[in-house]
Amino acid sequence: MKIIWSPFSIERLTEIAKYIENDSPKNANAFIDNIFSEIDRIKSFPDLGRYVPELENRNIREIIYDSFRIIYRIDDNRIIILTIRHTKQHLWENEEL
Repeated sequence: MKIIWSPFSIERLTEIAKYIENDSPKNANAFIDNIFSEIDRIKSFPDLGRYVPELENRNIREIIYDSFRIIYRIDDNRIIILTIRHTKQHLWENEEL
């Protein structure tokens, strides 16, 4: 399966990494590496993630890494990374995914 990052997901990953980098550049780099490792797992096992509780769409799933939700959509032969959020953040119905 092919992995595609939405522009929003890239923006979110960058924001989170910059926030972590304020305390520790080393931890920020490790965070990014670990996110990419988790996404490699999704590539091998697309159905690994659970359905996103706030949504009714069975093609949108999430996996949890540390305190973050990696939310993705399975679409034909590709996986689209939609967003990365802290686990305390909920999705809202009017959000575009």
